[in-house]
Amino acid sequence: MEIKAWDEYLVAEHEMIERAMAVLKEQLLKLQDNAQDTIKLQRAIDFLLEFGDKIHNKKEEEHLFPLMEQRGIPREGGPLGVMLMEHEAERGLLATMLLKVSGLKKAAADARLRFRDEGLEYLAIRSEHIWKENDVLYPMARRVFKDNDNAELIDHFARINTETYGPEAWDKFTRMVLEVEKNEERRKKLIEGLSHRQLDAIMEAMPFEVTFVDAEDTVAYFNRLDKEKLFPRTRSVIGRKVEKCHPENSVATVRNIVTGFKNKTHDKAEFWIDFKDDKILIRYFPVYDDDGEYLGVLEITQAIGAIQKITGNKRLLDW
Repeated sequence: MEIKAWDEYLVAEHEMIERAMAVLKEQLLKLQDNAQDTIKLQRAIDFLLEFGDKIHNKKEEEHLFPLMEQRGIPREGGPLGVMLMEHEAERGLLATMLLKVSGLKKAAADARLRFRDEGLEYLAIRSEHIWKENDVLYPMARRVFKDNDNAELIDHFARINTETYGPEAWDKFTRMVLEVEKNEERRKKLIEGLSHRQLDAIMEAMPFEVTFVDAEDTVAYFNRLDKEKLFPRTRSVIGRKVEKCHPENSVATVRNIVTGFKNKTHDKAEFWIDFKDDKILIRYFPVYDDDGEYLGVLEITQAIGAIQKITGNKRLLDW
């Protein structure tokens, strides 16, 4: 993994931690009926201790938090003290669960429910903790850090990885979290929490035009259906081959782009033109499923003239 900012590094680790948390929660909710998979529970708890605490929290406790304190952010009575207390609470709950997990199948119902409640307490603390770090603590640190602090932190983080798991540490972390998720039919996607109505409304609210051409090179979808568009499209375009939607002199280029996406030699194509007294950005991206199978092309068209004129800052509090 090549990340250039210390906070992006830690946020990427948070995402891996959250994947293990999702597996843990799924299994905890099965405890009432004694339908849990003990192996999955064990793997999730192991990962959250071995990676979430001994790797991720270690980076914060040994390097991030001390540097923040040097830059004037207090430990006692301040946010760092709260973070450290939560680390201890998480650590204690995980250690307790680790001792009990192997005996859950034979445990009495009240013991299983206590275990479930301890696990849900951990998840609540950890979830809130991640939010506070991503949205409050890390931005606070960025404001006080000096120019050379970023490189120093990245070096420290990489050294912890290497000292613990060797030069291929990040690949090992990735395999570890996949092992936690192993035998899942599929990893739950956030989009599964949306209804068709909500998803359609989100796409229609997008401030740009989106077109999807499927793996058979056929136009399958476009948004802003009955709204004004930069390049007018009507329902009749659905089902047409993409080549029929472009001028003849650009068809060869379209074919080359699609071929590059299918054989994975290109990861995007971008063009911009002057049109209707504006600058129009047209971007193409390949779409693949979780297994890397090609699903089609996403075309995004956006007027960017006003965006190009943006200067200075306008913060949320200025609204």
